[in-house]
Amino acid sequence: MENNATSTLYYDGQCPLCRREMDRLRGIKSDALELTDIHGIEGLDQTQRHQLLKTLHLQSSDGNYLTGLEANVAAWQHTRYGWLFRWMLWPIIRPIADAAYRYWAEWRYRRLYESESDTR
Repeated sequence: MENNATSTLYYDGQCPLCRREMDRLRGIKSDALELTDIHGIEGLDQTQRHQLLKTLHLQSSDGNYLTGLEANVAAWQHTRYGWLFRWMLWPIIRPIADAAYRYWAEWRYRRLYESESDTR
């Protein structure tokens, strides 16, 4: 029985680095991964939008959400290059990779949205 369920990766279309990575991913991903720009989602309130913008989110085909590094690695599993990213989840590497991702994500969010979120 074929599984036609898709996973959805929510990304920040206003972030230049995020757009470049999504452009690269778009060209090599399988049809089982949908890429969704957070800024194109209607019906999100400001709190929901900023929560999504703070870190990468992937809703897997089974409905579960993955965030941050785990979402990034899961997204790349929808390409033939997925194996190149799995090492980041190895037990010895993961704490370091998670910390590096969190640092980058917080810096990116502050740089792009800090003044906007301060007005809430």
